[in-house]
Amino acid sequence: MLNHYSSKLVEETVGEFSKLPGIGKRTAMRLALHLLKQDGAYSERLGNSIIKMRNQIVYCKRCHNISDRDFCEICSNPRRDEKLLCIVEDIRDVMAIENTSQFQGMYHVLGGLISPMDGISPSNLTIAQLIDRIKAENTNEIILALSATVEGDTTAFYIYKLLKEVSVKISTIARGVAIGDEIEFADEITLGRSIIGRLPYDAGM
Repeated sequence: MLNHYSSKLVEETVGEFSKLPGIGKRTAMRLALHLLKQDGAYSERLGNSIIKMRNQIVYCKRCHNISDRDFCEICSNPRRDEKLLCIVEDIRDVMAIENTSQFQGMYHVLGGLISPMDGISPSNLTIAQLIDRIKAENTNEIILALSATVEGDTTAFYIYKLLKEVSVKISTIARGVAIGDEIEFADEITLGRSIIGRLPYDAGM
């Protein structure tokens, strides 16, 4: 059934676009009609770039950030401080912190936060790899740059407990990021100051 669509092909395209986060039917329709106004080469480049990204992108073997190679550009950069490790939930948080230009250490992407209600346990994240990495690389300091949410605090405390017997300084970003906020949505100035003004992690806070 076409409803108000005059083309089944347009309807299918709108349906696929509307599955993307933050894209409603109206925006999906605008995107589809925009593509129709472009030359065929533009649509072909767009389609090929999506297919290429999906098929060829990999996760860095060291930090689990997205990468075009086995080791991402950050992990491969000899100018980064390898003894300073920032722990984040998601690759979007890496991008947000990098945009501040205030951090020159390394990252470790957990791939989520501990959330029993959502069925996410420590085994679903890269926490075991993180602990092994800290021990193997003799990391001096880790910064827990996790969202100021119940899940973020739970994950931070879990990591803290695992590292109690390991000789590593544990810091957390300053609470310039409001309670309940996610790292990726913090503005660059606030996030940058939170990294610079990081505090010793207090499990009793």
